[in-house]
Order: sequence, then structure tokens, then C-alpha cells
Amino acid sequence: MSKPTIYSIARRCGVSAATVSRVFNRPELVSPAVRDQVTAVARELGYLPNPAARGLVTGRAETIGLIVSDITNPFFPLLVRSIQRTAERMSSSVMLVDAEESAAAEVRHVARLRGRVDGVIVASPRSSSAALREAAKGLPCVLLNRPLRDLSSVICDNTSALFDAGEHLHKHGHRRFALLAGPSASWAAARRSHAIRRWARGRGVELIELGPFRATFKGGRQAGAALLETDATAAFAFDDLTACGVLAELAGRGVPVPGERSVVGCDDVLLARTVTPSLTTVTAPMDGLGATAVQVLTRRIEAPGGAPEHHRLPGVFVARDSTGPWPAS
Repeated sequence: MSKPTIYSIARRCGVSAATVSRVFNRPELVSPAVRDQVTAVARELGYLPNPAARGLVTGRAETIGLIVSDITNPFFPLLVRSIQRTAERMSSSVMLVDAEESAAAEVRHVARLRGRVDGVIVASPRSSSAALREAAKGLPCVLLNRPLRDLSSVICDNTSALFDAGEHLHKHGHRRFALLAGPSASWAAARRSHAIRRWARGRGVELIELGPFRATFKGGRQAGAALLETDATAAFAFDDLTACGVLAELAGRGVPVPGERSVVGCDDVLLARTVTPSLTTVTAPMDGLGATAVQVLTRRIEAPGGAPEHHRLPGVFVARDSTGPWPAS
């Protein structure tokens, strides 16, 4: 059986090959009835449009770039999946790049993607504001978990959920807390620390600040060791991966959780639900973050001169088994 072409589709539909081409490249120029007929026949014949050929007509690569700060962090796989699924529904592919927590690499990758993609999403960037602005000049760009006034952004706002986490611990009798700060170049780490400080001041409780620590399992173990040098009975870890390192360090030293220490993470990655004890944390709206980022980027690609968009999606506190009463009963 021969491979279907726009000519075989045109013959079946009784229209010109040019009309079939417009259906796939400039659908707004074709009537809905003809568009529906052509796409139905194309599906029946198993026709797949040629992206390269379509790009010659539209002037687009039909690919978006996605730069993540650290692909080994379990926060990113669900986010990448959400972005990919949304991009696919919008007829785009995703080119994924790992910056390996390097600000210089982020800027370098943006430059390398220019001309290969229609726009770029930079997730949890470590670069300075000035570097990001310069790198994104003339390129549709959306920042994830990093707001800048003149670049579109989508962020997860965990402030309310972290207040809920603090209240949860306070109701359990905890009065001395440790803040296990995340990477110093991370905007999310700074915002989470700020929220926890605000809650502690408002509650009038003691807050011991430790770190910064890398957002890795090893960084979490170092944070756990530092925690045991204090008399804090409850700890806020920067993220779930750090929190799991804390749990491992405490377990290795024979410190029961939540018997002697309570631990809270952030993001609610799969690891948070599979670790023992299961991790009390803040759920990030991964599907919403990824989908919104792609939708905003698509609008930036279609209208490059439009005003930047800024979206905040709330996190939700989830209590599990790594937190409990103090003193333990």
C-alpha cells in the first residue's frame, strides 16, 4: 500500500492539494466543513504531516526548548511530562536540556537553542536576573518558579501551604523549629525560607536557620547531621529530596521519626509517598504548572510583542507520617 500524500487526500475529498496543505499549515484559511473532512480522511489513511515542510510554510520549528536546573531532582520528571503532553496537544515537540545547576550553562543553552526552537521554558533557573533578560532577548521565553517583571513567568506559591505546615506542627506541640535552607541561588529556596520565617515570627516560636544545603540526597544527609546539633524538634526541609536525606541520616543515627524529630518536605514528588515514614509535604500542582507554562509560551510565540504574563498556582499542604506530637506519647 502506497504512503498517503496530500494528493491522495485531495482526490478523496474532491479538493485541491493546495487546500489540503492549507488545512495543515494555515487552517484558519479553510472553512470548518472542509477542514473537518480533510482531517478525517487524513486520519483514516494514516497521513502524518511533514514537520519540516510545514516549518517552511509557517516559519516555525514547531519545537520548544525546556531547560531544567537539575534533571536528577525528582521534582522535574512530572513537570517535564506535563510540558510534553501539553506541547504535543499544541502540535509541538520538546527539546530537553539539563543545566546541571550551572547558571553559566543555562545562559549558554538558551543561546544554543536560539534558531532551533520557537521559544524556551527555563525551569527553576539559577542565573541572575540580568543574565536571564539578556539571554532571552528576542526569544519567546517563560520562566518556571522564578518571577521577573519583564519576562513571563509561572510559579508555585507555597506560602499558604507552608503556614499550614507550621500550624500542623504547632498543634502537635512543637515550639523549636529548624529551617534547612536550600541552594543560595534558588529563588524558590529564598521564597520558602521567607514564608517560614514569617510564620515563625507570627507564631512567636524559635526558628534555627541551617544551611544552605544542596538540593540532593547527600545535601539532605548533611542537613540531618546539622539538625541533630540543635534542640529543634521539627524541621522544614527545602524540598522532598533533601527531606529524604534528612530521614536517612536520622535513621542511621537511631533517631526515630516522628518520635524524636518531625520532618516536612516540599513538592510531593513520588519519593515522598514511597519513603518510610511517608513524608509530610506540600503538593505542587505539576500538571497546572507545566500546562500553563506551555500555553503562555505559545501565546508569546504567536504575539511576541504582547505584555508579559505572570501566573501563581498555590501548593497544598499534605500531612503524612513524618510528623507527629511532641513530646512523643
